[in-house]
Amino acid sequence: MILADTELAQRVEQAETRLTVSIGEEAARHNPESAAFVIRVGSGAAVYAGQGSPANKIIGVGIGETPETGLLDEIERSFFARCAPVQAEISTLALPSVQAMFTARGYFLQGFENVLGRRLSEADAAEESPGEIAIEPVAAKDMVPWMDVVITAFENPDHTGAGSGVAPPNRRAIEEAFTQVSRAGGFRAFAASIGDCPAGGGSLRIDAAGVAQLCGASTLPAYRRRGVQGALLRHRLRQARLAGCDLAVMTAQPGSRSHFNAQRQGFSLLYSRAILVKEGD
Repeated sequence: MILADTELAQRVEQAETRLTVSIGEEAARHNPESAAFVIRVGSGAAVYAGQGSPANKIIGVGIGETPETGLLDEIERSFFARCAPVQAEISTLALPSVQAMFTARGYFLQGFENVLGRRLSEADAAEESPGEIAIEPVAAKDMVPWMDVVITAFENPDHTGAGSGVAPPNRRAIEEAFTQVSRAGGFRAFAASIGDCPAGGGSLRIDAAGVAQLCGASTLPAYRRRGVQGALLRHRLRQARLAGCDLAVMTAQPGSRSHFNAQRQGFSLLYSRAILVKEGD
């Protein structure tokens, strides 16, 4: 079990910030009509990557530092000018004064997500035993069919856990986000199959600070409860350790099946993020 102090939380939040910023920068570079932007906020950032993008958020702020009021004014104007709400994901290890600041500015709590972590050791790099579920890396030319499987599975949730008050992004927004993050440094995609049939998929990003970010995995409804999620998780942990990472992190809805599967693989709760949303007029 890991004791998550503010130093560890800052390490994870900065990795998440780098990932989110890379999505915003890719959107601005390859899709100018998206009106994407990145605004740095201390060690965190505010990112807009296009209408409905899951990367549209304020992330990585509040741990040991307080955002400037004028900067938050600018961020809110930028989001509202694009007819988008502002979503701030604030760690429970952030300064209490920062949480109060967002509340005073009219942000409403819409839910939580749990940040789970696990130390990686040489044991994680051991060869995997062959089984019913095959996990293979996805080449760039195969990204489109891989996204189709993963997003179709995302669109059919198992409805476990507490859920969130924030509406999920639409399919096109998820496709664009996957396309953008696939261009980010350290991104890897993996496909799971049973026999000759696609069963699910997952992704991994190797951060420069030795943090392995498990960016999401999903299983098609017909193949659930057969160990696909566990196989994807173990395979990505092995790849992360082989790449030199010492820490793996992922997010999950509280009480969800994903949270349960992660705990079975040795993950523990590091902290939660409060999801705070402010709507424009």
